Amino acid sequence: MSNFLLPVSSTTPSSQGKFVSWDIVAPVLVGVVFLVGWEVLVQVTKLPPFLLPGPILVLQTLVKDWGELFPALLVTTQITIVAFLMAIAFGVAIAVLFVQSKWIERSFFPYAVILQTTPIVAIAPLIILWIRKIVPEPNTTFAAMVVCALIVAFFPIISNTTLGLNSADHNLRNLFQLYRANRWQTLIYLQIPTAMPYFLGGLKISGGLALIGAVVAEFVAGTGGAQAGIAYQILMAGYNLQVPRMFAALLMTTALGVLIFVGLTTLSDFLLRHWHESSVKRES
Repeated sequence: MSNFLLPVSSTTPSSQGKFVSWDIVAPVLVGVVFLVGWEVLVQVTKLPPFLLPGPILVLQTLVKDWGELFPALLVTTQITIVAFLMAIAFGVAIAVLFVQSKWIERSFFPYAVILQTTPIVAIAPLIILWIRKIVPEPNTTFAAMVVCALIVAFFPIISNTTLGLNSADHNLRNLFQLYRANRWQTLIYLQIPTAMPYFLGGLKISGGLALIGAVVAEFVAGTGGAQAGIAYQILMAGYNLQVPRMFAALLMTTALGVLIFVGLTTLSDFLLRHWHESSVKRES
């Protein structure tokens, strides 16, 4: 009788391999209910596909147009990855520079905020024109879109990493000074470990923003051909009233964003699992 009273969320060793976590089951159930309700709504109201296609039609269109949509998604993925890696490099370097001096941080951090709050749609055409003067063809469009995505993605890394580097315990700082640790020893052995959870949190935000920046840059560039990304496919589908195809492209973009977030969350849990409270509690 006691077996029927054992909760599904129990973490006893005997139950861990027998039950599926509600962290997975709950969102899957919500998604299934939403998709079923969407399909029923379309079938009952008989909405035409150019207004709202059902999920079954979207999946059929995705399979049918996979040969054209997937290569476009790969182009967007390349832009996102390059911009994301550059955002990590520039963001961490600038954050380390900021924590070397309060004067430097107070002088330059507001300009990072200004750059972040400037609408990328407004400055993307200028960036594309400037890049065309610097980078030769055929890499001009790709480089311009990477720069746009970089501008959108790098601020969370700067902000979170700077906050983390400045959050080192003052008692530990005093201990390092007592043992005559120099500035770089303090940075490597105290400030960077302290900043790691903040940095990883910034990565999860920046990864999604890099994808958004890449898609927005593709919308502004509006170029076709071999360099066309998934946003171009969305634009063309919208212009031609191919709404199921547009939804299929949106589905692929959303899936890529979810994959980026899940991957970065897994990386964060892996790096913090043995020592940081946020990940230790999840495993307990």
